[in-house]
Amino acid sequence: MSNVLERIVGATREDLERRRSATPLARLEAALDQRPEGRPFGEAIAAPGISVIAEHKRRSPSAGTIREGASVADIVGAYERGGAAAISVLTEERHFGGSLEDLQAAVAATELPVLRKDFIVDPYQLYESAAAGADAILLIVAALDHDDLDDLHREARGLDLDVLVEVHDEHELERALDIDAEILGLNNRDLTDFTVDIERTYELLSDVPAGKTVVSESGFSTREQLDDLDRVGIDAVLVGETLMRAEDIEAACRTLSAGSARDFDA
Repeated sequence: MSNVLERIVGATREDLERRRSATPLARLEAALDQRPEGRPFGEAIAAPGISVIAEHKRRSPSAGTIREGASVADIVGAYERGGAAAISVLTEERHFGGSLEDLQAAVAATELPVLRKDFIVDPYQLYESAAAGADAILLIVAALDHDDLDDLHREARGLDLDVLVEVHDEHELERALDIDAEILGLNNRDLTDFTVDIERTYELLSDVPAGKTVVSESGFSTREQLDDLDRVGIDAVLVGETLMRAEDIEAACRTLSAGSARDFDA
């Protein structure tokens, strides 16, 4: 494995086989009968003004441990009170310290739609996500060949999961548009080495056709930056580390979400 993304995907496949052995697909399918009504992720983040998708993230390969000791419920509750439009939960275990239990705890703690953010490479993970109560999942174009990307996108939509399709360059954007992705994530982070360049969003946005919901990911920490994104037509921004490191998470989230339509409705 030659880069960070490839190493993470390799570990994901190994961990997936362990979970598949412990919990057969048939058990997940049966659990869908008790699945609560979904909360529309795409609709929530497409509201007027720029929306904040606030992320629960325990650690990362680039930043190490981010916040010790806080419960998922406490953090997610602070995000909701702070005006977030949706919640993202990183569930990858080896490199980010997450779990499906974190996802389930978030779903139980909020009325907001919840995105499972992981390195999804197999349909089994879609059923895991739906059974755990996720409203949306992430598909990373760089981690999938085109047929798998298309198949996973179709199957997720068939399970009533919204799909955030993440791209980092023009070729990946073309692939996302080829499968008619409705929600596009423009990731400023290069997953091969984890460097961040926020100009990536602006470079890619010019090639996004009208009618798509667009999320900018990674590298943003101020309301001024979000105002700039709002002016060029970005619908939402995904923020994790900045909020997770804040002394007062609720206040930090409120500062970033200030000015969105939901604040005026409150």
